[in-house]
Amino acid sequence: MTEPQETSQYFAAAPAVTSATETVRVRFVTPPLLLRTDRGVFSHGRVDAGTEVLLRQGPRPASTGTYLDLGCGAGVIALTLGRRAPDSRVVAVDVNERARTLCAANAVDNGIGNIEVLAPEAVDPALRFDAIWSNPPIRVGKAALHELLLTWLDRLTADGTAHLVVHKNLGSDSLQRWLTDAGWPAERLLSAKGYRVLAVTRP
Repeated sequence: MTEPQETSQYFAAAPAVTSATETVRVRFVTPPLLLRTDRGVFSHGRVDAGTEVLLRQGPRPASTGTYLDLGCGAGVIALTLGRRAPDSRVVAVDVNERARTLCAANAVDNGIGNIEVLAPEAVDPALRFDAIWSNPPIRVGKAALHELLLTWLDRLTADGTAHLVVHKNLGSDSLQRWLTDAGWPAERLLSAKGYRVLAVTRP
């Protein structure tokens, strides 16, 4: 199967590709995470380089708070947040049911009990997040990406921040400008390995 076909499965509610799980060890979390991945879910068989930049070098969660992993995939961001801030509430959201199943199972397998895995429509509309972490689905297309980000940014608390990692060759700088023009100030926190980490705050 070609990469574009495989990639398109990430955004499907029910991926059509055959399941083929593979376990990866996430060594930059202490203790390390064992993460089951699968075809049809973002970053099969590896930790995405952008996600690693975000989690290694980006802001860490405060010890308590309500946090969102937007587009959780197999759950590396959610599990990292849950392990680093065990007294927090971590909500992991993905449209992909295979991803949600993996994320929930990975949380159980790694003994991390403060993670809720939900479909987007199952999240309480009144719930607000102190921070969001995301490696957003750039390849879903600009219109869909912009709608996704505006929907969830609006669920930040008054002083909340979203941390987004985007590769410079996939439009990180134009996304930063668009967010700011749309009324969501976006600051570049760091650049590493071709990725930018953006901090997005309420106006």
